[in-house]
Amino acid sequence: MLIGETIRVALGALRANKLRSLLTMLGIVIGVAAVIAVVALGNGAQKQINDRITALGTTLLTVNPGQAMGGGIRTGGGGARLTTDDAQALADRGTHMLAVQPEMEGRLQVVYGTKNTNVSIIGSTSNYPEVRNYVVEFGRFFTHAEDQTRRRVAVIGPAVATNLGLETAEALIGETIRIRGIQFEVVGAFKTKGSGGGFGNPDEQILIPIETARFRVLGNNRVRSIGVLAPSEAEIPETMANIQTILRREHRLRPGREDDFQIRSQSDFLNTLSETTQTMGLLLAGIAAVSLVVGGIGIMNIMLVSVTERTREIGVRKALGATRLNIMFQFLIEAIVLCMVGGALGIAAGVGGGLLVTSKFGWPTAIGADSVAIAFGFSAFVGIVFGVYPARRAATMDPIVALRFE
Repeated sequence: MLIGETIRVALGALRANKLRSLLTMLGIVIGVAAVIAVVALGNGAQKQINDRITALGTTLLTVNPGQAMGGGIRTGGGGARLTTDDAQALADRGTHMLAVQPEMEGRLQVVYGTKNTNVSIIGSTSNYPEVRNYVVEFGRFFTHAEDQTRRRVAVIGPAVATNLGLETAEALIGETIRIRGIQFEVVGAFKTKGSGGGFGNPDEQILIPIETARFRVLGNNRVRSIGVLAPSEAEIPETMANIQTILRREHRLRPGREDDFQIRSQSDFLNTLSETTQTMGLLLAGIAAVSLVVGGIGIMNIMLVSVTERTREIGVRKALGATRLNIMFQFLIEAIVLCMVGGALGIAAGVGGGLLVTSKFGWPTAIGADSVAIAFGFSAFVGIVFGVYPARRAATMDPIVALRFE
């Protein structure tokens, strides 16, 4: 029997049982679609995280409070602190720093007219836009003089205006809002940054001078982090060493004691988050791939049923001269076609699902050709693996026994 005729016979057998063939490859369709959609969501989230961190600048270092340690054992009742005094020491004595930007935070109620919302209130210095790479779209940012004189001025994220019932942030410029019952004049509004990536929404925050936050709103000098700009990427190690020396002296840490603060660079964040999202993506893709295995088992089951139903046909073909290889090839082609057609439909469903999620929910997706190729190739591989046993069983039948089968 010629190869072309064998393929035509195999396809004819599938067309003869269209509904069964469709239901059989349903598991493959779901598996491939799930793999593509999950990988697309994972890649999209990772790309957004990378974009968000890279947008802050590659020379930005972030100093966070750590855990006071001694001899590998935690000392004291609570975590270590960073204060405005630490930031001032870095600004005064730092030799490898372009800018020092401390920030303190509290989540407070904000009222405008009859509307109110609960947002993040950040107290920072006048160099916040420079260090954090923010752009003021409307109005202006507060000045160093306004910070030092503890003026009650605020710069809002665009989502704050939306939460307060306004169409644009520009409408709030020059207006008065109340933060914790204290009146603040809105002097500026940031350009939208966009939310996502597990960092919260940077558009849903209000910036006020750090001295105002310290003495009028939050009532303490504790900062959540200190941003430091290194002169260049090449000088980041020197800047980190400079920060470490100054803060250890400020915190009176004796030699041998571990730092009670952490210094992180943007590359550290990128590496950590990339590893995390990659691990989660592989885990979810592995779970989705189980559907392919289940679909493959379903195909093997149906192929075994098909072999049993067509036992007399197999006997007739062998009697007419078909070899074991011809019979095995015919049934293997049927299994592979089921998986490949299912894979093609799954690719369409996965790509469509990813685009639908992006358009309806705004979740970032990135559909790569590699994930599509892997999913399609794996579906064909499943067809071969789970089609071999039924095909081999058909090929090894005794033609005399097959012809007697009722």
